[in-house]
Amino acid sequence: MTIIADAAGRYFASFVVTTGQEETLPQVDSEVGIDLGLTHFAVLSDGRKVAAPKFLRRAARKLRRLQQGLSRKKKGSANQKKAVTKLARAHARVGDTRRDWQHKLSTQIIRENQAVYVEDLCVVGLGRTRLAKSVHDAGWASFTAMLEYKAGRYGRRFARVDRFFPSTRLCSACGLVNTKMALNLRAWDCACGAAHDRDVNAAKNIKAAGQADFNDRGAQVRPARVLAPRGEAVTHPDATRSTRSVEGISAL
Repeated sequence: MTIIADAAGRYFASFVVTTGQEETLPQVDSEVGIDLGLTHFAVLSDGRKVAAPKFLRRAARKLRRLQQGLSRKKKGSANQKKAVTKLARAHARVGDTRRDWQHKLSTQIIRENQAVYVEDLCVVGLGRTRLAKSVHDAGWASFTAMLEYKAGRYGRRFARVDRFFPSTRLCSACGLVNTKMALNLRAWDCACGAAHDRDVNAAKNIKAAGQADFNDRGAQVRPARVLAPRGEAVTHPDATRSTRSVEGISAL
């Protein structure tokens, strides 16, 4: 067993149990491509759009107030320690709320679709741009990780499409690739006559690219060993009892 203490003063016990064979969901005909973004957290190839909840933005005022209160406390004092814990708990609540929301959405998508395709976004690179705060608030990496391990657990297929694939500029109807497209252009018309919503078109192309790659490789879905999601402690069944303390706020 592993005991974890976080910066918010919370304790977690992590242990391993042996269960029966993983549940395999009944097969369905639908497959989906997902275009992740900031205005909409996710746009699906079937036209559905999931609004970005922006949990960190919504909590920004309270977090700023707690941070300012912490900065006024005397260094090393008991009041400073209390302020640190209070701020950490506020951040943890943001992370917990985001994680719960992502779990519900990812489970719904996996249950409804036999295969899920997403773009292999360079989150680290985007985190260095002026959109860094919004990118980290969105939590794309944790969401795609949930989709991946749940697909393996329930017998679904999951694949990432190359990040350099021109999903936005490619017409999903005729295959024409535009040379460039402004970021503020949310809808466009192709020369073939097709009218596109930028994000829905990208999701359709991601789905088509994922299906084409799967067919080219002739891959088969095999139940894989499901690892714990990143950020969760793990012990092996034969591991000796141990304790571990984690500093910092790992929930964000």
